[in-house]
Parts: sequence; C-alpha cells; structure tokens
Amino acid sequence: MKKAQQGFTLIELMIVIAIIGILAAVALPAYQDYTVRAKLSEPMALLGEAKTTITEYYVTMGRAPTTLGQAGLSTTVNTKTVHSLNYSGGTTTGDLPVVRVRMNAGIIPNTTANTSQFELSSYLVTAGGNKKLSWTCKSTTGGSGVVIENKYLPANCRT
Repeated sequence: MKKAQQGFTLIELMIVIAIIGILAAVALPAYQDYTVRAKLSEPMALLGEAKTTITEYYVTMGRAPTTLGQAGLSTTVNTKTVHSLNYSGGTTTGDLPVVRVRMNAGIIPNTTANTSQFELSSYLVTAGGNKKLSWTCKSTTGGSGVVIENKYLPANCRT
C-alpha cells in the first residue's frame, strides 16, 4: 500500500513565498503613496476653509482682507502635519490674496525641513461687470527648492 502525501513539498512552499514577495513589492509603494496623500488632506482642508472665508469677505467688503484674522481665521496652527499658515494680499487696492500652508518635516518623503508647501492663489474674473475671486492650487518651494511631487498632490493641485 502506498502512503499518501501529507503536507507540502519544499518547492510548493518556495513558490508561495515568491508570490507573496511579488505582491508585497507591488503593494508597499502604493500604500506609502496613499499614506502621504492622506496626510495632505489636512492642509487641503485648511486651504479650503481659508478660501471660503476670504472669498466671503471679498464679496461682502469688496476687497481682500489684510490679514487672516481680519477675515475671521486663526493663523495659529498646531498639528502633526501642518507647520504654519501664511497669508499675503489685501494690503493695497487690487492686491489679491495668496494663502500658503507649510507642512512639518518628514510628511513629504525626502524632506528634512519645514519646506514643502501648498499655495492657494486667487485671481479676479470679470464677467458682466461682476468681479469674483477664482482660486488655483499648486505646490511651491518653501525657500529651499523642495516642491511636492504631483503623485502626492490632490487632483485639483496637479500641474
């Protein structure tokens, strides 16, 4: 009587380990990109709030605020992801607002300082005599030439 095989052979186990290794090699980089993009949702939420508040102020007052505080926004940011929230604009007539969110070090791969940032820039659109603010989002250098790669940016900020 022949004895039936019990268990797996060494070759079968090696094939399974190789398949798991290939799947892990594909999945890990995709997961790492996903986690960076998830961390960027907080700065985007801050920019969205600033955009809405500044646009509302512009519609109500007919000009851009000179500071974020004047528009009712706090400039103090204390989170794991965001280092600072900066604003420029509104100091002279026709001066359009620009809001910048700078990330903490290590949020974006290959950055060691608080240099990566988003910028939300506004521009005037005139249609039928009405002026309204429109906004564009982009990654800008934070003083050291580090720009956030497109693969990490939300779709509306990619160039």
